[in-house]
Amino acid sequence: MDKIMYGAPVDLSFRRLSRLTDAWTETPCSSLRPLKKNSEGKYLSCSLRLSNNSITDLCDLHQTVSHFLAEPSYLAWLDLSFNKLSHIDKVLCELHGLRVLYLHGNNIYTLTEVDMLGVLPHLHSVTLHGNPIETNRPYRNRVISALPQLKTMDFSAVTQQERVLAKLWHQSNSRCRNSRKSLH
Repeated sequence: MDKIMYGAPVDLSFRRLSRLTDAWTETPCSSLRPLKKNSEGKYLSCSLRLSNNSITDLCDLHQTVSHFLAEPSYLAWLDLSFNKLSHIDKVLCELHGLRVLYLHGNNIYTLTEVDMLGVLPHLHSVTLHGNPIETNRPYRNRVISALPQLKTMDFSAVTQQERVLAKLWHQSNSRCRNSRKSLH
């Protein structure tokens, strides 16, 4: 397990990939730390970088993770930044070991989709800046409210004061929604 947790990231960034299956024929970039493989030719890593491509959907994410990683269930860091994703796909919610998720620089426009990431118990860092959702006034409060376990958001620490404000924001919005429902 230690070899996997501390292995170099499998880096498939800047490959002009439009689909995840396109990555299967690629060889990951080498870095200062060499990638190590198991006897089956799979990488001993818990990090997958797919940034700066043209990926539009994540329908083959499980297969892609399994194709490259020796222990897919240990995936802890996923970088999907600077692609063409327009939604937070439900498949991300099945990555229960995920700790870091980079989604910045995409085309995600529905802020409520962040809520589904709340099922990821170990997620402590997320990036969503550079997406259309960032223009929503309650953006940071909404994300922190939906993901109270976050330690960093958009590369900035989440403070205790922000947690309190996000909780208050959530309670106030819940009351507003409930009173609107009772009026109808």
